[in-house]
Amino acid sequence: MDSEVFKVLEYEKIKDRLASFASSMRGKELCRTMTPASDFDTVLRLHAETAEAVSVLQMQSPPFGGIYDLRRTLQKATLGSILEVEELREIMSTMQGMRNVKYFFRDAELSLPLLKEKSVRIEILGMLEKHLQNTIDEHGNFRDDASPELRRVTREMLSAQNRVKERLSAILHDAAYQKCFQEAIVTVRAERYVIPVKQEYRAQFPGVIHDRSASGATLFVEPLATVELNNTVRQMELAREQEIRRILQQLSQEIARAADILSENCTILADIDLIFARAGLSRDMEAYAPTFNRAGYVRLQRARHPLLPKDHVVPIDIELGRDFSVLLITGPNTGGKTVSMKTLGILALMAQSGCFLPTASGAELPVYGSIYADIGDEQSIEQSLSTFSAHTKNIVRILQKAKSDDLVLLDEVGAGTDPGEGAALARSIIEHLLQRRISVIATTHYAALKTYAYGRQGVMNASVEFDTGTLRPTYRLLIGTPGASNAFSISRRLGLADAIVARAQRYIDEDHVRFETVVNELEQEKRVYETRQTELRTRAQKISAMEEQLRTERDKFIRAHRELLHKAREEANGIVREARRSAEETIKKLKQQFDDHGVKERRKAIQEARERLTEAYMPQRHPSAAKVGQKIHAGEIEPGDIVHITRLAQEGTVFAIQGKELTVQIGALRTVVKTDECTFVSRKKKKHRTEKVGFTGGISQKAARVHTQIDVRGMTVSEAELTLGKFIDDAVFAGLSKILIIHGKGTGALRLGIQDYLKRHPSVLSVAFADISEGGSGASVAELK
Repeated sequence: MDSEVFKVLEYEKIKDRLASFASSMRGKELCRTMTPASDFDTVLRLHAETAEAVSVLQMQSPPFGGIYDLRRTLQKATLGSILEVEELREIMSTMQGMRNVKYFFRDAELSLPLLKEKSVRIEILGMLEKHLQNTIDEHGNFRDDASPELRRVTREMLSAQNRVKERLSAILHDAAYQKCFQEAIVTVRAERYVIPVKQEYRAQFPGVIHDRSASGATLFVEPLATVELNNTVRQMELAREQEIRRILQQLSQEIARAADILSENCTILADIDLIFARAGLSRDMEAYAPTFNRAGYVRLQRARHPLLPKDHVVPIDIELGRDFSVLLITGPNTGGKTVSMKTLGILALMAQSGCFLPTASGAELPVYGSIYADIGDEQSIEQSLSTFSAHTKNIVRILQKAKSDDLVLLDEVGAGTDPGEGAALARSIIEHLLQRRISVIATTHYAALKTYAYGRQGVMNASVEFDTGTLRPTYRLLIGTPGASNAFSISRRLGLADAIVARAQRYIDEDHVRFETVVNELEQEKRVYETRQTELRTRAQKISAMEEQLRTERDKFIRAHRELLHKAREEANGIVREARRSAEETIKKLKQQFDDHGVKERRKAIQEARERLTEAYMPQRHPSAAKVGQKIHAGEIEPGDIVHITRLAQEGTVFAIQGKELTVQIGALRTVVKTDECTFVSRKKKKHRTEKVGFTGGISQKAARVHTQIDVRGMTVSEAELTLGKFIDDAVFAGLSKILIIHGKGTGALRLGIQDYLKRHPSVLSVAFADISEGGSGASVAELK
């Protein structure tokens, strides 16, 4: 990758912003030294890592806390130096961070193959970590119990210190010496416990002088009585320091032996930190992952320059490399041509560094071998180079290095010299790059290059939109339309006299004026076309939403229709089963009643009973029922009937009738309509009760009102038992000998509960599954005592 382009495209600023999202010093350093990759597979791997990190950040951040840069500390240990307590604390903290990061990815439930592959390489040095924890506490202080010897020496040192303090305290409270003391306190000078004594009483207080105050009025004296005690304290302190140094040396040697492993672990942590910094930057920029191709084409939608405030930057669409490999951007100065060109360059560098891009989703890019740029004023006084010479020198360097898989950015190509010669030179340079199949974005003011782009395959005109009404740029990139320079309009707006501008317009070539006029008209037409396209897209979205809503409503209607049919069939089957069972019981009773009569009388009685049962189950029709699809008239309708309301195109249930007006329930809505606005759909559904045929000495009137079956489906076992208990009592009271309990099959829990309850019921003689025609294992028949 050409390093010169980093400065021109301000890549260093991107790296500084990336570093702000890193957690560790090593991670920040990797961010600032990052360079774009030019290998296709490497770029894909970088983006796969970033994608995994983004998915993790949506849940929580990895535990990167407490990680230090250990390079200098580890180097010091390997050279044989003894590490200080603070350095050991940093190593201990970093090792804990290594453990936390490793276990974080080990326990992560997300699919993170690349991050887990990195974290699994972190080697946990448990024994070294334990030794450090036994030596240094959580506050970074050296533990007094780091070793048995240190514990013993510390205990003896504290005991000696207490003896000195007790002896000095006794001296301080001795009445004979009270007038000698400046203050009644014990202090330390030269690592020995002393008492502050007034200068004038020095001769009256024997002892060793270790220090004096700044004014000279106070002497810090060690009484002779405590000299030996202070010597003992000092000996214990020296012994303690010696033991601490021995422990530090031992730990330093142990760390030196593990330095390579620790260094590798730190490198892995920094690499993971860099990956999550890329994910953090992507989230901050509201960026999306691009797709990479080997065909060399670019397609970016709503691309934003990452260094411009996202609330103010105007997103642009960029295409390059599919139908054309050279994009020639024209338009006025300060119109955004250079920013548009820089946007593609910096986004390409970011993409090849593993960063997501601030564009709409679905961005497509190639992996460029290198990116070259000639942008800005390259004038050099030191090298005696004019602007034209400096640009030419840079372009020569680019032409010598650029290859077919590279991207070249040329700002104001051919500028800084005679316009005719500059335009010809610019065209030749572009033609040379085109022949070598190098992707190019160039900006220019030359009308000759605009005309050239129209007639040359592989070259496409583009412009940064300019509002001729307000004389201000909109910063939108329009591909396919050249831009007018609008030099005269801009000059007028900036205050140039109209007479001067008018004279200039007379000097300019007539063909050039016509060309600029055509360009402005094309821009106007394109704006109108885009406005219409936006309206069409909005209308198409609304139509799609309405179609989706209609499909949903249709599906709901079909489901409701099927449910109604299923429910109607179930109700009809129940009526048929109940009628059949009632008939069988009636015939059985008749057989028992007429056992003493002849066969003819028995058959006659049975036939009469069957006829009466048939009559009992014949549906009662309204004497003047309306026909389906016909208009409704008074007297032909009753509450509960289904009607179709013509003006609403809806069906509803008749709730009430008031003369020629009907109150109709449509779902949750109730409305009043006239009868002549409705057509008949269906009669209300009536629940036909099975009425027993009464015979003298046969079935009682109570039995005629009691059903022989009960449906407990959908109930819990306890609910079914309560309902069934009352039903059995009524059946026994009515003199029924058999009852049918419909409990369904389902999981079998309700069936087992019901049968267990029936077996325990005192009024039940026996229990068995029903006949296959009555439901089989989905129902049970109970014989009553």
